[in-house]
Amino acid sequence: MTTPAISGSGMRASLPPAPRLRWSTLLLLLGLVALVVASFVSLPWKLRDFFSADAVRTTAEFLRGFTPPDLSAGFVRKTAVATLETLSMSALGTLIAALFGLLLALPASGRFGAPARAAVRSVLNVLRAIPELVWASILLITAGLGPFAGTLALAVHTTGVLGRLFGDALENGSPAPEAALRNNGVRPLAAFLYATLPQTAPQMMSYTLYRWENNIRAAAILGVVGAGGLGQMLKYHLSLFQMPQAATVILAMLLLVALVDAVSFWLRRVMTH
Repeated sequence: MTTPAISGSGMRASLPPAPRLRWSTLLLLLGLVALVVASFVSLPWKLRDFFSADAVRTTAEFLRGFTPPDLSAGFVRKTAVATLETLSMSALGTLIAALFGLLLALPASGRFGAPARAAVRSVLNVLRAIPELVWASILLITAGLGPFAGTLALAVHTTGVLGRLFGDALENGSPAPEAALRNNGVRPLAAFLYATLPQTAPQMMSYTLYRWENNIRAAAILGVVGAGGLGQMLKYHLSLFQMPQAATVILAMLLLVALVDAVSFWLRRVMTH
């Protein structure tokens, strides 16, 4: 049997009282529930048509066109090149975003005052509010068709995401280690590099790996607007109703996402241990 915890005075330790539920929290929860209910009511659900015999038959005929996938040597080599192109776009775009995100995270965390924090966070909000497809469409005008525009689109959007996440990580980190070093005469930059950055680096790396996983999927879609990679191949073959070739491209996408997820999971395990 377990014995109750005893304080130093011999009295049984009591748990602190549970926090009271505020009216603002209750109203917020009710508002969220109302929004969910309103969404279900306002959307034109057609479940009867979706599960009808005609819809099932049409879907089965459409999916049957993807079999068997085109596994000819020439097309597999072409798909492999596009796969490497998609992987390169996502990796390079994420790396660029991580570097610029860290630079913007410094003022975004309030290290240079409240005005700089507000201004940089506004810029980050704009960068991440615009989807990758829109950025790619804009950058295609200046960078032209191909993976370069796709890489820039991923980098710009991901900079907004990682800059905000890195800024929050720096802002929420404990200021005591850096303050102790600065009180002992260490320069601000050295104190940041030796105290604040090491305690937030694992969290930042986890954010970066997660965004790399997302950018793999985004890079595969950016080809729809001509940004190269697997997405461009998929759009081309689907537009010509070449379903076996499209099936091979889809399989390459699935394998690439699974590979990157496995590598990212392994890297996170290594960092946490």
